[in-house]
Amino acid sequence: MSETTPRRRGRPPRTESGDTRDRILGAAREEFSVRGYEKTSVRGIAKAAGVDSALVHHYFGTKEQVFEAAVEVAFAPALNSSGEVAEGPVDGVGERLTRFLLGVWDDPTTRAPLLAILRSAVNNETAAAVFRRLVASQLLRRVAARSDLPDAELRAELAAAQIVGTAMMRYVIKLEPLASADLEQIVARVAPVVQAHLTQP
Repeated sequence: MSETTPRRRGRPPRTESGDTRDRILGAAREEFSVRGYEKTSVRGIAKAAGVDSALVHHYFGTKEQVFEAAVEVAFAPALNSSGEVAEGPVDGVGERLTRFLLGVWDDPTTRAPLLAILRSAVNNETAAAVFRRLVASQLLRRVAARSDLPDAELRAELAAAQIVGTAMMRYVIKLEPLASADLEQIVARVAPVVQAHLTQP
């Protein structure tokens, strides 16, 4: 192919695929943050990323799948670091998980991408379902399954609802006095409930 021959639209060369995928994810997270889930389109994500819409579909599929991938990227630091927290002794896991996850929200560096995604989840049930499914399946369900108790999936989702709901009220809605309360005070109140959801008969 000569230097003057235009590159065909569609799949990029293999050497560009990683950068292209990352660029699409970055654009998607920004679009979902600014416009919300409903007003974001695959075409808009493609335009923001400087690629053809076909590439977005090639890498991720539907808009819901793009959103799920963006959520995974936003949560990756927390999920990667939380493995040891989840795999530790079952006794006290509620406190470890609550302190760790709310600590991620409390850190301004890690809070920003999470808030961007959560704002989309607040206003759209499809986005909310993706958000809940990821948190429950990637982290809390592993803990619930280790307890050998029935209804592990329900237990994980209830625990996820407890932690995510607290984060939403504290960091998104900023309901007082919860928004200004000391983190350790919140952990002391929420952790026993999370522990009960995950491990108690």
